[in-house]
Amino acid sequence: MPILRRGVARFNLGPHSSVVEVGSNDGYLLQYFVKRSVPVLGIEPAANVAEVAFKMGIPALADFFSRKLAERLVMDQRHADLVIANNVLPEVPDLNDFVEGLKILLKPNGVLTLEFPHLLRLMELHEFDTIHHEHLSYFSMITARRVLEGHDLKVFDVEELKSHGGSLRVYACMAENQTYRVERSVEQLIAQEEHAGLASLKGYENYGQQVKQAKLPLLYFLLTAAHEEKQVAGYGAPGKSATLLHYCGITKGFIEYTVDRNPHKQGRFLPGSHIPIYHRPDPRDKAGLYRDLSVDLRVEITQQLQYIREWGGRFVVPLPRMAVY
Repeated sequence: MPILRRGVARFNLGPHSSVVEVGSNDGYLLQYFVKRSVPVLGIEPAANVAEVAFKMGIPALADFFSRKLAERLVMDQRHADLVIANNVLPEVPDLNDFVEGLKILLKPNGVLTLEFPHLLRLMELHEFDTIHHEHLSYFSMITARRVLEGHDLKVFDVEELKSHGGSLRVYACMAENQTYRVERSVEQLIAQEEHAGLASLKGYENYGQQVKQAKLPLLYFLLTAAHEEKQVAGYGAPGKSATLLHYCGITKGFIEYTVDRNPHKQGRFLPGSHIPIYHRPDPRDKAGLYRDLSVDLRVEITQQLQYIREWGGRFVVPLPRMAVY
């Protein structure tokens, strides 16, 4: 938990502090602050998920975050020393209302941390499958800083993460807060994005063609496997798999089934393609090739499924470049 370890020490968090997480899910992150006696509040729009956190002893509010909610919390003396919003910003329909609410919730010397997939890495690694229905926006550091500065928030630090194929953790505070100076990491990343052309249309013009070229090796592989009567199965049933499958026109005729460890997905089907979701690969199928739909977890999945090699199975990863191993 880097955000926990760094946040507690760097921002001097303790029993005297207040931490609010927007999009807190079941309280997984906040529980570690609670163990360190840091007062917390989770804000989670899914009532059934917020209830899970509440039963764990984590204060949770089942509501959508907005400026009005932030104003209500402040009236109740719920200003925060640290506001966390992990993988929420891309899903927000009213971006300005949301960011203004984050600012209102902060104490004058408070800190805001945001995590979100990094647009630059998405484009570099051809991760177009991360573009799916839940995400309304995709952010570069250039854009994120511009949005925050529009609400008088100063970005003073940024970390590059490996999650979701490449993400950013951005640190911000009130523009007038002199406690935190702007770290070199911010300007270095901005310069890297500008060099890639993300400050103008130039960096985006050829991306569509790059995406088209990325799908061709996968289609060739699947057609060859079908011609050779080799069975292909998938691993994982994440939301982004639908983007990849639909864009490439892949249906049950190419992939027999996929497997997922989530019991709530087992026995169901991938949307549109109607590919069934099973519990685990079936050795009776003598599957020759396996298709990995969860690139982020490639190493872990490969270790878990080493046994498929016993019946001649291999691992296939289509992005960022087609690889069979």
